[in-house]
Amino acid sequence: MTDKQRNILIVDDDEDILTAAKLLLKRQFGHVQTCNDPTQLPALLSANHFDAILLDMNFSPGESSGQQGFIWLARILEMDPDAVVVMITAHGSMSVAVEAMKHGATDFVAKPWQNEKVVATLSAAVKLRASRAEAQSLKLSNKALAAASSASEQSLLGSSAAIREVLSLIERSAPTDANILIMGENGTGKELAARLVHQRSNRANAAFMSIDLGAVSETLFESELFGHRKGAFTGANEDRIGRLEAANGGTLFLDEIGNIPLHLQAKLLTVLEQRQVTPVGSNKSVGFDVRVISATNVTRAQLADEAIFRQDLLFRLNTVELTLPPLRQRREDIVEIATYYAGLYARKYHKPQLQFSERALEAMQAYDWPGNVRALRHATERAVILAENGSYDIEDLQLKAPVSAPAQQAESEPSISDYGLNLGDMEKRVIETALQKHRYNISHAAKELGITRAALYRRMEKYGF
Repeated sequence: MTDKQRNILIVDDDEDILTAAKLLLKRQFGHVQTCNDPTQLPALLSANHFDAILLDMNFSPGESSGQQGFIWLARILEMDPDAVVVMITAHGSMSVAVEAMKHGATDFVAKPWQNEKVVATLSAAVKLRASRAEAQSLKLSNKALAAASSASEQSLLGSSAAIREVLSLIERSAPTDANILIMGENGTGKELAARLVHQRSNRANAAFMSIDLGAVSETLFESELFGHRKGAFTGANEDRIGRLEAANGGTLFLDEIGNIPLHLQAKLLTVLEQRQVTPVGSNKSVGFDVRVISATNVTRAQLADEAIFRQDLLFRLNTVELTLPPLRQRREDIVEIATYYAGLYARKYHKPQLQFSERALEAMQAYDWPGNVRALRHATERAVILAENGSYDIEDLQLKAPVSAPAQQAESEPSISDYGLNLGDMEKRVIETALQKHRYNISHAAKELGITRAALYRRMEKYGF
């Protein structure tokens, strides 16, 4: 919207002032209304939207205290808290004008005024109103998006005693600001649990920032978390805000926390203790207020090893500790989870939702599900896509054969001739071997394969793991 489309209101009991101001301002602004009686303000504000209001401070003959202006300023802001009000004051009453600004006025102009000064002041005022409206719109949009996300995001699925215990811990800890450490194998739903904590916390309307530390190189760790200033290092072509500062007021989810090297653990600990972050290339610290939720697939024994993880950082992160059970330890939830995802993917692919055959149900409940819920979700998606006999059958799930013991594998090491020379088939076999070797620990498998976690996830999607 341009200034020509703005709506200005001038309130003054002097008709000469009203006429002169209207003639001046209508060149710059599209709509200029005048009012010589402030008692009309409630009706005017109810019927119109004003981008700026020019308000006199005295409305009675001989009055110079400005008290009437204070009264009407308060009434305007009561009716429209985002109103932008510029006060009109006599040249010798600067202290009164300053006092008015303390009460909520945006600016003031002194009589007799300079035309350029009035136009510049009103132009700045309407821009301020526009920025306030934009900020309010963004706030409402973020709130709506958060509500929509909360409504659409499924909870941790299942009704077993193990998952009920996890949900109980979330219900009790979410309303607090306690830091939470979520432990569990890959695919058990650690990020989903973190989002659930955020949604049920007092920070639900603020940001939920997630960062996969397993995918962040050591050289970019500080830049990602703490931010950087332009020119801080090669490639830093502009200022960048870090995740900690971006999550201010909300929740920061640190996934794969167990993969951070010891020297970077020390830096993270210092920042979390001081609640201040210094962007790379800056000498100025910035305060932040975030709740930290961390997750790892590293075992409790490994976390307790000082050579792997700093214990003082561990104490800082796990005020409350959640452990998500693997799917093989809550087999009674498998059918419920598979049915949920079958409905989800049937809607996605515009297919009828079918029932699982008895053979498929037996196979799913007997399977150990390396990869846990993520693997079950992928298998269900395949079944929805492939089913053609009126039900989801065992062949549609395409379950992988059980992982052989290392000793058995060593007895008959496969050769290239066993795979054929198709590059796609060979890549699929290599990825499957790495996943099985590391029991579907994505970080460890990706490291051995020499690729990033993100690249491994893409290949897993490609080959249906």
